[in-house]
Amino acid sequence: MIQVAALGSGSSGNSLLVRAGKTLLLIDCGFTMKETIARLYHLGVTPSELDAVLISHEHGDHVKGVGPLSRKFALPVWCTHGTYHSARDNRFSSVRLFHAHEPFMIGDIEVDPFPTPHDAAESCQFVFSFQHTRFANVTDLGACTPHVREKLQGVHGLVVECNYDNDMLRNGPYPPSLQARIRSDYGHLGNDQAGVLLQLLDHPGLQHILLGHLSEQNNADAVALATIEQHLATGHERVSVLAQHCCSEWFAVIAPKQLTQPRAASAQPQPVC
Repeated sequence: MIQVAALGSGSSGNSLLVRAGKTLLLIDCGFTMKETIARLYHLGVTPSELDAVLISHEHGDHVKGVGPLSRKFALPVWCTHGTYHSARDNRFSSVRLFHAHEPFMIGDIEVDPFPTPHDAAESCQFVFSFQHTRFANVTDLGACTPHVREKLQGVHGLVVECNYDNDMLRNGPYPPSLQARIRSDYGHLGNDQAGVLLQLLDHPGLQHILLGHLSEQNNADAVALATIEQHLATGHERVSVLAQHCCSEWFAVIAPKQLTQPRAASAQPQPVC
């Protein structure tokens, strides 16, 4: 089983917890250290419980609190060479540089990074595996390349970017140049693009579809949900929207073959908002 919870997801900050076995990872840290610690506590986690922080890319809404958090709690930070050298604050307690085409282990979790087309130095996202369960985080990409689709095949849960609605972006406050950047192949995924991707990825074992990185100006929860549900034939109850200003509940992802196997009873984290 893999457990995941978002500290928050959106244009103002992104951070995700991934827990499996005895390992707990923080994916990105786009809030201040103070805010990050407060949200961790809301989810029943203290910073000292973290085994590592992974960074997807160097944009501020993903790295704002990484440096201070790493230094204060002696946390190792994992990132690509390009992200490390482009980060404004890379004075980490310790750094582990990885190649975006080579899987690696952190404790009990296998991390399989893959490059994403985004306007950052060396942007990547991740598939996390524990035993037979696979969970993916895929935001901040302007296009779903064949390689991205290949990496996401067969996952049992994922966070997928739904940054904007086409009409809301077109009629919103952003100037044409910024709209073009967001829509470009190195910008962000819109609701329609995410829907097409999910239609291609959907399978009976896909248990949780978490919509993330929604723009507060160019999208809305109901709009994103409606668009995604149009692309999914069944299982709309699997779809949840991650909030910007509130932690999510904990989501438990279990490979179908494990659902039929007896498991020892254990206390599960409870929803917090």
